[in-house]
Amino acid sequence: MADIAIGVDIGGTNIRAALISVQGEILARLSERTPTDPLLALERVIAMARSLDTPEVLGIGVGIPGRVDVDSREILSGGILNLSGLDFVKRLETALQKPVVIENDCSMALTAEMRIGGAKGYQNVAMLTIGTGIGGAVAHAGRIYHGHKAAGQLGHICVSQDGPPCPCGRRGCVETFSSGTALRRHIAEAGLSVVTIKEVFGMAAEGDNAAVRVLRHWAVPLRAALDNIAATMDPEVILLGGGLGCDAARALADLPAAAPWFCPAILPAKLADDAGVIGAGLSIFTADVPSQEKRAQGKRVILVNGVPASGKSRLAKALSDRTGWPVLSLDGIKDPFLQHIGPVDRDFNRTLGKASYQAIWSVIADAPAGLTFIIDAWFGFQPKAQLENYIDAAKIEHVAELWCKVPGTVAGERYASRLKERLPGHPGAEYVPELITLADRAEPMGCGAVMTVDQTKEPDMEVILAWVWQVFDRQ
Repeated sequence: MADIAIGVDIGGTNIRAALISVQGEILARLSERTPTDPLLALERVIAMARSLDTPEVLGIGVGIPGRVDVDSREILSGGILNLSGLDFVKRLETALQKPVVIENDCSMALTAEMRIGGAKGYQNVAMLTIGTGIGGAVAHAGRIYHGHKAAGQLGHICVSQDGPPCPCGRRGCVETFSSGTALRRHIAEAGLSVVTIKEVFGMAAEGDNAAVRVLRHWAVPLRAALDNIAATMDPEVILLGGGLGCDAARALADLPAAAPWFCPAILPAKLADDAGVIGAGLSIFTADVPSQEKRAQGKRVILVNGVPASGKSRLAKALSDRTGWPVLSLDGIKDPFLQHIGPVDRDFNRTLGKASYQAIWSVIADAPAGLTFIIDAWFGFQPKAQLENYIDAAKIEHVAELWCKVPGTVAGERYASRLKERLPGHPGAEYVPELITLADRAEPMGCGAVMTVDQTKEPDMEVILAWVWQVFDRQ
């Protein structure tokens, strides 16, 4: 099963690349200095991605330090490193022969923070990543907000029209006062012989007036920018990320909002420098659902497969609730017949199961192209060749299989606990030992991509749905 991606975060100082799991785990990582030449930076990204690439990698997500048109996958402009003159996506896809997703680097970081970091559970979030420069991103209703093309350039909020020139062409953007580059300038202008922000905090704590002024010169413009964000966007929370995010939050602690109207929670991001690379990898699993749905023309099926009592029906319903796709199940077709026929033996029950199986595929075969069906069944009760014949006859173009995995003892206990709920005709308590053995040796059908779902714990529906869409898009 392919459930990993490559995430790349192009920073002003370093390029980070990593193998990222669908859960957002970093499985392997690389870091190299960022070349100042854009073409060399692209070649460095290609080389790092090649070093991490394996057959299981679904694609490469890249966080770009600049404005990005996500729909056209075009880099519109850059700041400290301007990649806009390069055919970036085409070159990377040609070199790796894998799909590429690009997004503003701070938007990638916010994606990770909302999924597994400091903004998990929030729907409306603004984030600034403070490093060599200042990146910005906004999420509205749980999704990255792009506006016309490239909204979220929060580092270019003007806090002083007479301030230093900014790479964007204006003066006094908050990036020119409160970035890591600006902090080094403040330290040099104050004549401090220190290297790190930690040393500045230490000197300020000991009463050094020059260090106190450095922190104020660095933090006051940032406070003004945050107040402007609060006034215009009213986010639930503002995250400060990047290499200096935690330090910026600390410097702001003594600078309350200027007005009581504009007081959102301001929190340090939790993923630090890893946020960008994690979000870049996750972008491969969380491509925009509507655009994929428009591209899909053939019929699609999701086989929710597993032995009896493996949690298939609950998973199928949860997936249907999220997507609106209909569920067709063996029991859903068979049980009405059992209600009317009454008790039957196991052989007759199996015959009804075969007929129900055929009925499911007949319905799908008669359906128009472009529809998606969720099939809830223990597919192993029939040969794989039969399933392949049904798939071919129904003209299915896209197959994804969710394999519901449980230990035999768990399946047996669940089945036994539900015996009173089952209609006469279903196997009784005598079936439990057989089921335990079956569950321990059962395997998925493998007629398409397979994702194993551990049904001893609550399934992560966001991960599952992102994987399903990725499979359909890839096929």
